[in-house]
Amino acid sequence: MKLTVKVCTIKLLILLILPLFSGCSESQKDKTPWVSLFDGKTLDGWTIKGGNALYEVKDGTIVGTTVSNTPNTFLTTDKMYRDFILELDYKVDPSMNSGIQIRSNSLPDYREGVVHGYQIEIDPSERAWSAGIYDEQRRGWLFPLTGNKKAQEAFKQNEWNNYRIEVIGDTIKTWINGVPAAHLIDDETASGFIALQVHALQEGQKAGTQIMWKNIKVLTKDLNKYTRETPVKPVITKNRLTIDEEKNGWKLLWDGKTTDGWRGAKLDEFPEQGWQIENGELTVLASDGAEAAAGGDIVTTELYGDFELRVDFKITKGANSGIKYYVDTDINKGPGSSIGLEYQILDDENHPDAKLGNHEGSRTMASLYDLIKADPNKPVNPVGQWNSAYIISKNNHVEHWLNGVKVLEYERKSPEFRKLVSESKYVEWPNFGEAEKGHILLQDHGNHVSFRNVKIKSL
Repeated sequence: MKLTVKVCTIKLLILLILPLFSGCSESQKDKTPWVSLFDGKTLDGWTIKGGNALYEVKDGTIVGTTVSNTPNTFLTTDKMYRDFILELDYKVDPSMNSGIQIRSNSLPDYREGVVHGYQIEIDPSERAWSAGIYDEQRRGWLFPLTGNKKAQEAFKQNEWNNYRIEVIGDTIKTWINGVPAAHLIDDETASGFIALQVHALQEGQKAGTQIMWKNIKVLTKDLNKYTRETPVKPVITKNRLTIDEEKNGWKLLWDGKTTDGWRGAKLDEFPEQGWQIENGELTVLASDGAEAAAGGDIVTTELYGDFELRVDFKITKGANSGIKYYVDTDINKGPGSSIGLEYQILDDENHPDAKLGNHEGSRTMASLYDLIKADPNKPVNPVGQWNSAYIISKNNHVEHWLNGVKVLEYERKSPEFRKLVSESKYVEWPNFGEAEKGHILLQDHGNHVSFRNVKIKSL
């Protein structure tokens, strides 16, 4: 009897004490001020873009289902996000590929509105690159999980997986089920939506496969307080080739550190003044605003025929510069710039050249200088921000692109091209713009302009 009383007393004490421990446990839970992006009941605050895959809410989860004959489909947040920390859980069919878009956009003038931007991969295949970083509809793989075996093994097949994604400034870090996965330093895009992808069906895949997401929450304030350190060595993209660029034959035209591969357009060596290399940027310094009056133009030591060229550039207020191609430095050894076809770089709002030219507007940003005006609806980033130029010349067909959008195209050596030349300032130069090969040139126009990520692919 006494033993029974003691046992009962002990049980009673345990019952009284347990709530106290339970309370302590509750108080020790995550106090991070997360904001939920999914209410568990509806898709309010989200919009479908890109394709026609199905999205619905079932049992407190968002369920995405593949359908036939449709491109990649994205359920995107209506709100745009710059810096944030995102956590979510997902479970994916083993036959699917998917991803979480961050800082992504869908712009009418970019490839007819296709969703593009950073993607945190969901990859249940044997490759196991889940939580790696891909650049959707732009540069391809930026941070695969090659070499990060712990992260590759962290993915759980046919179970719920957790992602933590930190996007702060130019740094993106990811974790899969608590294991550090990717670490990228890149500033291609500063802001965009978050999105959940249902990938288009590949050959042999069947419609009706599903991926599910839940516990989607974001943090946008006091990020320095909540950010985590990662042991993963960062991949820095500035002045480096991406994995896909290397695979596809691209080469760096400037290494981000030295003057190797460049010389003055009218010199045998690189100019001793007027140009500066600092923080991975190649900058022509401001002088008196006169063309090629300080350090002068610089050109590649190599000649190029058919090519693709990418250059990031940043201008200051009122600045004027340019990227020239098919340049012959033996022409015009006197005052002024070397002669070649020019992708114009200009502050259209504050430089008078914007209203000049053989045809009005033919000296504005991304135009073929003095010959063809760029699309007036071109996407131009503000003064002080980086813009990206892309030029392709193949079989005399030439295109100018600005920030991922084609802004003009023309045919070298065509009657139409020759007529434009005959009506321009270039009429005095025989066979202007028709060389089979030439130098690539970065112009010194006396204004402060910076360049980086100078890359070329010979075709």
